[in-house]
Amino acid sequence: MTGKQATRRGPADAASAGDSGFDLIEQGGSRFLALAPFLRLNLAGVDLRPIANVLLAATRRDQDNVLLWLNLATLFFTLGENRLAFAMQAEALARQRLYAVAAARQPAAARLLVIVAPGDLAQNMPIDCLLEDSRIDLLFYFAVADQPLPQPLPEHDAVLVAVAQMAETESLLRALEKALADSGKPVINRPQAIFNVERVTASRLLQGIPGLAMPLTAPVTRAALAAIAAGEATLTRVCADCRFPVILRPIGSHAGHGLEKIEQAQNFSDYLSSVPENEFYISRFIDYQSADGLFRKYRIALVGGIPFIAHMAISSHWMIHYLNAGMYEDEHKRREEACFMDNFPAFAAKHGPALRGIYQRAGLDYFCVDCAETPDGDLLVFEIDHAMVVHAMDSAKRFPHKPRHILKIREAVENLILNPGSP
Repeated sequence: MTGKQATRRGPADAASAGDSGFDLIEQGGSRFLALAPFLRLNLAGVDLRPIANVLLAATRRDQDNVLLWLNLATLFFTLGENRLAFAMQAEALARQRLYAVAAARQPAAARLLVIVAPGDLAQNMPIDCLLEDSRIDLLFYFAVADQPLPQPLPEHDAVLVAVAQMAETESLLRALEKALADSGKPVINRPQAIFNVERVTASRLLQGIPGLAMPLTAPVTRAALAAIAAGEATLTRVCADCRFPVILRPIGSHAGHGLEKIEQAQNFSDYLSSVPENEFYISRFIDYQSADGLFRKYRIALVGGIPFIAHMAISSHWMIHYLNAGMYEDEHKRREEACFMDNFPAFAAKHGPALRGIYQRAGLDYFCVDCAETPDGDLLVFEIDHAMVVHAMDSAKRFPHKPRHILKIREAVENLILNPGSP
């Protein structure tokens, strides 16, 4: 996932959730919980609906409690009930836009002002999931284009722009670019660099880097695809870099929604009949199947240019997402992931020029790279994004290798906040 809706794992991990939500019920009206506690329970297979029902009942007794409304919004976004979640979020933000999450370890070493956008889980970087148990106090400000920063500015040591790149956030990012131009505090992920993660932009930006493969991505309309299917236009007319097979996805989609591999022009007709959208991204498919017939996809976090491994997913299908790759069910896959993560420095050294090139061209202080390795040994980049989720919330019994590696990322991000400009 990339800061998006989670999928429940099942009862085997539910025991690891401890109180199974009693703390959330007790604290739901007294403090802002952000995403992390809800995501942890969801990943463990805990049913969040009973928690939602208790908190909903509490709103009838305490209708003016903005913390209840905003926590309920996060909970319902996690459940995928976006219509209700948007209404609850609007109720809270109409009254208050600044919310605090205290560092787990006090006294805090720094206070980070996190600029987020109103919206669902795809709208922002889930930084609280990474900074669990950290020394950093978080101040979340839900910004809008006509008020991109809180007034007056609260006391803080650094600013993090956590707003995701999408059409809905463009005006806010432009406003933040101006508002933060003369910031007296360090700014992590300048808003003007966030535009570089857009798929078309990123695919052009990363061309020509030694050891890196990334096919060009082009926008294409439904009408253009229909014309190709009818033999009235050619594939190269809409994407000069493309040849069959190609990858097609709706613009603005996440987590593989509408993502398909198209083998020939006639298949566009079947694809268009299955999706309602009118605008798509298209790119050439690059086969990255390993010699054993499996596909392996890596999530690498770049923090101040230093690469860290977040996870590896292994699947028999080319379209890999960690939650549906069988990592939770297959012990052999988890063992391979553990081995890869422990030996990641060798992988990072092999692909050092490519990773350095990505960091230098992206212009972001912290972001992730979803990638693979081609049979020729190049680093195949699928996307770059600062809003991808990185966490250590999976069962420590099933994934004993993960916490120490995620801790390295967390400590590097803490250092980025505490010592801006240092590696």
